[in-house]
Amino acid sequence: MVVGGVPVKIGILSYHFPPEPAFIPGSLAEELAARGHDVRVLTGFPDYPGGHVYPGWRQRWNHETHSQRLAVRRVPRYSGGASSTGARVASYLSFAGSVSLAARRFLGDVDALYVFQLPATTFATAAVFRLLPKVPAVLHVQDVWARDGAEAAGDGRWSARMGAAMTRIYRTAARVAVAAPSMRDLVVAAGADPARVQLVLNWTDERIFYPATPGAAARQMVRRDRRCVVMHAGTIGARQGLETAVRAAAALDRTMDLVLVGSGADERRVRGLAADLKAENVRFLARRSPVDMPELYAAADYQLIMLRDLPELRGTVPGKLQAALSCAAPVVASAGGDTAELVERARAGLSCPPEDWAALADRFWLAATIPPPARTEMGRRGRQTYLREMSLPAGVDRIERLLHEAAGRNPQAVGELRENLA
Repeated sequence: MVVGGVPVKIGILSYHFPPEPAFIPGSLAEELAARGHDVRVLTGFPDYPGGHVYPGWRQRWNHETHSQRLAVRRVPRYSGGASSTGARVASYLSFAGSVSLAARRFLGDVDALYVFQLPATTFATAAVFRLLPKVPAVLHVQDVWARDGAEAAGDGRWSARMGAAMTRIYRTAARVAVAAPSMRDLVVAAGADPARVQLVLNWTDERIFYPATPGAAARQMVRRDRRCVVMHAGTIGARQGLETAVRAAAALDRTMDLVLVGSGADERRVRGLAADLKAENVRFLARRSPVDMPELYAAADYQLIMLRDLPELRGTVPGKLQAALSCAAPVVASAGGDTAELVERARAGLSCPPEDWAALADRFWLAATIPPPARTEMGRRGRQTYLREMSLPAGVDRIERLLHEAAGRNPQAVGELRENLA
């Protein structure tokens, strides 16, 4: 797309980028380029989640790839694993240093900059804002640095520096997009101008997550009989608190099955609890490829969304919710804040307060009693909400509008121009 005969140049700064599992910045770059923008991405070499550069890749300074209207420049950063605070901070700071050296030449003439804002990107973002003060920026905030959690882990010094850097970039950004409704209050409290903050919900990888029909293999893997199956797919970690789900399922051993697909730091403890409770209706499946998940979703009756009762999680919408809604899977949410509110507003499933196994057991029992046609209708409503509010086209429309506003262009005129070109 061109405006007034001049191509619109958009920069993207992201700590992660495909082939890493970073489909938000990756799909955004592709879609903006497909819409006619000239897009430049400044990122690092792929090393997530293990913290080691992928096989076949070698970090070097002059690494740049080009396709139609899309250029990707990768800069080196420390990749020594993510097991310690020191290693993470070294990676963050080295990325900021490399970005500082490359930003002027690679991003200096863009019309607007999009930043996929994670804590890992904060120091690099601050450096780019300092080096390119005339380039307006849109921050897409994914996580707000939890100072209390960092200080509890003994990271108070870096927590303070991170908080100060975040305050500077929130105040400097032309527009701030937040990935969850309650996150707005957090970024405003941290220094953002309320008039510049807007909600842009994340989308999922729609090439993978869409309504599917389960094959025989998926059914055999997920189901043992005609009992209701609730599935949790994803990380078994501290944020999820899956012990609550195991206790709830153990109380309903003749009513429903709980299937946990995935792995994580808390897997051994969760397995041990299931064994101690003799919860034979709780089963564990190894992590599967994302491309296998839509069939597994369809073989189950509900997808389970779990978040612990932590202040920083009340303003979080986990990506598995978008994946479930996009697949038209009804949801049981044991969570507070934005996640529960989205499920209830969409009428896409059931919810209860977090870390309350008795309340969750009640939701499991109710879920099992709901007739299949009503479950299908929940899934249909959830998918309609996803398409309307969370899909790739809806999200990119909002980001594109913010970029045009930041650059001082008229987004309404841009939209009319696209319609005329179409």
